[in-house]
Amino acid sequence: MNLHPIPTLLSILGVLTALFSGYWIAALRRVHRESLDVNDPAKDVGSPGVAALLLGFATNFFDTLGIGAFATTTAVLRFRKMVPDQLIPGTLNVGLSLPSILQAFIFSVIIPVDAVTMILMVLSSTLGAWLGAGFVSHWPKRRIQIGMGTALLCAACLMFLGQMKWLPSGGAEIGLVGWKLVVALIGNLLLGALMTLGIGLYAPCMIMLSFLGMSPKAVFPIMMTACAFLMPVGGIRFIREHKVAPRVALGLTLGGLPAVLVAAFLVKELPLYVLRWVVITVVIYTGTMLLVAARKARGTLNPE
Repeated sequence: MNLHPIPTLLSILGVLTALFSGYWIAALRRVHRESLDVNDPAKDVGSPGVAALLLGFATNFFDTLGIGAFATTTAVLRFRKMVPDQLIPGTLNVGLSLPSILQAFIFSVIIPVDAVTMILMVLSSTLGAWLGAGFVSHWPKRRIQIGMGTALLCAACLMFLGQMKWLPSGGAEIGLVGWKLVVALIGNLLLGALMTLGIGLYAPCMIMLSFLGMSPKAVFPIMMTACAFLMPVGGIRFIREHKVAPRVALGLTLGGLPAVLVAAFLVKELPLYVLRWVVITVVIYTGTMLLVAARKARGTLNPE
């Protein structure tokens, strides 16, 4: 097994980063030319507010340390009513893409992992995101609420099991072969699709690969690089369907990039036990409220 990720993979990621950034910038300019409507979050391309910048910094800081950013960001966006529910999945995938890409470059260089396993896992999750975004970007508001609410409660269950140490601690392998690799690829395909609903890939991917015998440390570059590929791929589809809140997404990005650097190179590790309980509580509350909102909307004439 090759102990280091193939440099070509990071080169491709660099090209994808440039394509995604260019596509997003062009979309922002096009929306700005057509209509600047601060009352419509999908058309508001003004400067990001302080709240979005601080949210991007906080959630990406803890994301780099392994907490995960999707669930916590969703909770804050809903609590502060910063983004309509139907725009949350797209805003997450677009706004958190570049910080995730930065994480991938950092961790794939400093942590050894089998290149074949990593490349195949990245491809499977990216395919899942492309397919998933194609469905979610056309869903009505109520269906998105149900999907996100269910996904968040599942994420909370996984966080709880991990917090109680009822999940496998993992083995010593830095790669997978045979049937284990096949299972991992199918699982990551599904996780990539779920990312477009707002459920983070980190926790379920860590659990799945630990069950299959991989070292938790070696999982970090795999899950971070997978997210780095799948999020901009899914994000492009959300941008195309105008299912993003541009101003908030930009704030998440600009606040998140320095947070990744601070967490990866300065802080590196924190005692996060108490924080995880807080996150679990918030995620359960947010998922429940999404399902309650979907239930209230049942039977209305306008499902959007």
